[in-house]
Amino acid sequence: MLVPLTNDPRAYAWGSTTLIPDLVGRAPSGGPEAEVWFGDHPADPAVTADGRTLDAWLAQDGAATGAPAQLPYLLKLLAAASPLSIQVHPSKTQAQQGFAREEDAGIPRDASHRTYRDANHKPELIVAVSDEFHALAGLRDLTSTRRLIDAVGPGARPLAERLAADDSMADVLAWVLTDEAAPDVRAIIDAAAAADSEEFAAELDLVRSMDAQFAGDPGIVVALLMNRITLRRGEGLFVPAGMLHAYLSGLGVEIMAASDNVVRGGLTPKHIAIAELLAVVEPRPGAVDVVHPRPVSPGVDRFDVPVADFSLDRVQAAGAGERRVPVGGPAIALATAGELVVVGATSGASLTLGPGQAAFVTPDEGSVRVTGDGELFLAAPGRAGVG
Repeated sequence: MLVPLTNDPRAYAWGSTTLIPDLVGRAPSGGPEAEVWFGDHPADPAVTADGRTLDAWLAQDGAATGAPAQLPYLLKLLAAASPLSIQVHPSKTQAQQGFAREEDAGIPRDASHRTYRDANHKPELIVAVSDEFHALAGLRDLTSTRRLIDAVGPGARPLAERLAADDSMADVLAWVLTDEAAPDVRAIIDAAAAADSEEFAAELDLVRSMDAQFAGDPGIVVALLMNRITLRRGEGLFVPAGMLHAYLSGLGVEIMAASDNVVRGGLTPKHIAIAELLAVVEPRPGAVDVVHPRPVSPGVDRFDVPVADFSLDRVQAAGAGERRVPVGGPAIALATAGELVVVGATSGASLTLGPGQAAFVTPDEGSVRVTGDGELFLAAPGRAGVG
């Protein structure tokens, strides 16, 4: 069975006003359109053709098709025009402990000051759909960071001294994020905004734009310590538990474990939990690998990730022949270019999908056949053995 899915964009302030409308071929709404969720997450479940939410459809009809009562993943379109918060996601053990702690404290699950809204981890993969997708991820290697701080000059001396003293990056982060560091943070931001460096021009430009939006936020100094990543269309970034990250701009397809646990450290009006971020973050510096898809059959590429919650395939059809793709469980197909016909291998049911259109594929189909001319992503439970 193929079940058409729709949802309205979420109007987060960092969202783009044009990227999603341009993708789907409609006029902009006039406000930010940040994310479209295609899944059964109770915070914003997708809607089926008969008007039910996907979580209701799974509860009522899913078992007959072999589908679980809940999906282990959430698939999104994400369109950023300005930086998301500096954030990190917990491991499953950390999430279970944090959730239990906040439950015992009686904090309502929808409270603005709550950090752990469920007991699950939230590894995620973002794949660029725009020509470029910009992000911060992980802490840059110390040699490069010291070079950047040297380029900033005397105004960054307090930070330079901590890096020269071989303090752990956990200690450096802890200092930057404390209230007593605020005067030094302001001086570092001012010095970086005034600095000039050919090697680090993009990083210094980012400081200026962040300070215009979040004046004096310590997250701006944290951003100076992070790897700046540029994904080209079709490249991915995998974010495991503990990796400090912030998406900056661009359109992408994002898939994650079904969780809403975000530990924020800056660049946001939302709840910031510095102590929890320092407990969860992976402080070791180093490069972050870009995920390049691996061909698995003609026209079908797979983004390998080391988690069992989700998998993601990219299917590209060019008008000749068909692509056959195993679904491997409850799947969601999301088109991002062209026009494609998706046919269930068991039922023979078919749907035509254009950019931004999606469908739930029930497990009893076993596989789908894709024809036409375009691109779609197929999300399913993971094939890895780690959680």
